[in-house]
Amino acid sequence: MTSEALRNQVAAKWQDAFNRLNRGAQGISGLMEFSNAWAIAAEFLRPRELGTPPKDFNTVEVRNAFDVLMQCRMLPMLLESFVEDMRRNQHLITNDVVRYMTEYEASGDPDVIGRLVLLLADWYFAWAPGGELGHTISSAYIVNFQTHVFSVLPSTFAGGFKKLLAATLAFYTQGGAAAAADAAASVKNSKLWPSFELLGLADRYESLIASVCYEHIEAHVLETCIGKWDEPMLSKLREWMADKVVPWMLLPYARGAKTTEEARTMLQGVGSRFDFHVCKTLCDLRTKEMFDIVIDHPDSTPALHDLKECLQRVDQRTQLVQALRKANERRLLHPGADTKVILTQYVSLIRCLRIIDPPGVLLFKVADPIRRYLRDRPDTIRCIVASLVVDGESGDSIVDDDEPIQALQSAPADDYTDPNWEPEPIDAGPDFRANRPSDVVSTLVSIYDSKDLFVKELQVLLAQRLLAVTDGNYEKERRNLEILKIRFGEGPLQVCEVMLKDMTDSKRIDQHVQSQSSSVMHPTIISRHFWPQFQTTKILMPGQLREIQESYARGFATFKPDKKLRWLSHLGSIRLDIQLQDRTISADVPPLEAAFIELFSEQDVWAVNDLITRVGPVERSVALKALLAWVDRGVLREESDGGDVQRFCLLESTPTGASATPIGMSTAGSRVALTEEEPTVLTVQQQQAEQMKVYWKFIEGMLTNLGGLPLDRIQTMLKFAPGYDRTVDQLGAFMDAARREGLVNVKDGIWRLNR
Repeated sequence: MTSEALRNQVAAKWQDAFNRLNRGAQGISGLMEFSNAWAIAAEFLRPRELGTPPKDFNTVEVRNAFDVLMQCRMLPMLLESFVEDMRRNQHLITNDVVRYMTEYEASGDPDVIGRLVLLLADWYFAWAPGGELGHTISSAYIVNFQTHVFSVLPSTFAGGFKKLLAATLAFYTQGGAAAAADAAASVKNSKLWPSFELLGLADRYESLIASVCYEHIEAHVLETCIGKWDEPMLSKLREWMADKVVPWMLLPYARGAKTTEEARTMLQGVGSRFDFHVCKTLCDLRTKEMFDIVIDHPDSTPALHDLKECLQRVDQRTQLVQALRKANERRLLHPGADTKVILTQYVSLIRCLRIIDPPGVLLFKVADPIRRYLRDRPDTIRCIVASLVVDGESGDSIVDDDEPIQALQSAPADDYTDPNWEPEPIDAGPDFRANRPSDVVSTLVSIYDSKDLFVKELQVLLAQRLLAVTDGNYEKERRNLEILKIRFGEGPLQVCEVMLKDMTDSKRIDQHVQSQSSSVMHPTIISRHFWPQFQTTKILMPGQLREIQESYARGFATFKPDKKLRWLSHLGSIRLDIQLQDRTISADVPPLEAAFIELFSEQDVWAVNDLITRVGPVERSVALKALLAWVDRGVLREESDGGDVQRFCLLESTPTGASATPIGMSTAGSRVALTEEEPTVLTVQQQQAEQMKVYWKFIEGMLTNLGGLPLDRIQTMLKFAPGYDRTVDQLGAFMDAARREGLVNVKDGIWRLNR
């Protein structure tokens, strides 16, 4: 049984509730008024199906009904009832969502998603209570409606929504009547973006909206900028963003903006993000294309300026260095690439990276593997020197003709007392120096520690070019020498001055000898001590050729009694007129060919071995090459007796008949590998190898008397030998060559003679 106190408490609460609902009216008239107001408000808020005509409500009655409920403090109860009604009718929205998503999954058409969004917006307006009822009811309705919509959307909706966004972006950026005709109806519907905001899709899928814009930017950059390096593209991309993309960006990112200034303020942050992505995408593209951009320089200069601006906006210098190093290693630094091609690419790389990064940090990081690879190539110095003295019209120079000619620069020490001194860039390595040589020639020469190697190679190349001159005009070589003296200084090139003077003196001496006793020979007379070593082949010129040499030597001895000529018979060329029975053949030939054909004036048939015995110590392959040259001219014919003896016969008359060997054909040509013509002057590497053979006697004596020695000890002791100026690395290469020949062996760094 209930106690008296509990009955009193219940009675008090009942009375309180009655008074609140009746509001002090007579009898229960207030309660009846509350009941009527509840019925009107509940009916007004009850969700209805789409297509159902709305009931005709008196606005004043509805407002009065909500006022009554508010006075009775029953609005929260009404809101709970309204939410429950929405929950009971949610299946209506769910059915539409399922139907449209099934259609989309079958077709993949983003227009289906657009129609679904517009339909959900219609459901929203059909169930909306109206803003005049107060913020509490409106906000509760929005939250509950959006929550239900999000709960019934399947996972495939995000992909479809992304396609729909991409379609709207394409519609705005492409523009024109054709784009409008191809666009779906929902995409062109002006209510689509307000529906996104109404349903909360713009906020929920904000990252998706940004990704659509990012992907569109990337696609446009790749479509318009790949391989287009001859014009600036970054400015055009920014113009495209302002004209095409920004109007679309106003829809998701400037919602609610009433003025242009307000929209600009709202887009400021997101616009900076998208501009950053434009720079990043273009930077990524140009980084991948950088190797080809370097090849195409200077036509690709606009692309380099774009990349420079992008790198200032996007910090991707490390990625650029890594990409270039990998591309160089894969496409350039391998045995199949010619040294001149590597040098040309290196020079272009220097010029390109100086545009992108004037301090030179990027160049220092990218060029280091190239410099190390070139340092190990034996013909690098020769290629660099050849490019310095090449004729301007040949187009083979790797140095730009527009670059000023200046002395070689060396990297001076940092002067910290200089008021304009600046610290090195923050990403510079420990070995980087900001005041490195700036001109291309100095950079190339700095690949090696000393410029003496270049001076020696210059002497070899100048000797070859001087000996190749046939018209006596040495102005090109004189001009090249003056330019080189500016670069390397006059002192190191003093020997080259003597070589050039020898050529002019030789012409003067020849004129004097010719004036005393006319001769068909016009030799070049040089100073033995000032010229590089020549290929040594002792050819004894036979017959009238020897008489011409001796006659000229007598005339020279009369003019220069204190000097003696030492003939280099294997060098030069001889103009011959060969008179046969039915023809006369004229040809400019090397001395060896002239010597062989002169011997055929003594007898018509010669064996190859007999010819070599008469002329001197000549390699058999070289002798065959000279003889086959006369076979090709139709002067000689090869004969074979079925044995190993090769003979050549003089053809006094042109051969006829089917059995005759056609002119220009030779069976010997298929049996002998013709050697390439060797250069007149020994290269620097050949000269060094010859000199190291002299020092081998010193090394052999050390290892015989002292036993095993480390390389450093051998180097120290060799410095006492006259004229020794090799480095430890050069000595190590020589010792490795001796080891391969079986002369020495090495174990734990100790070198010993093989017994």
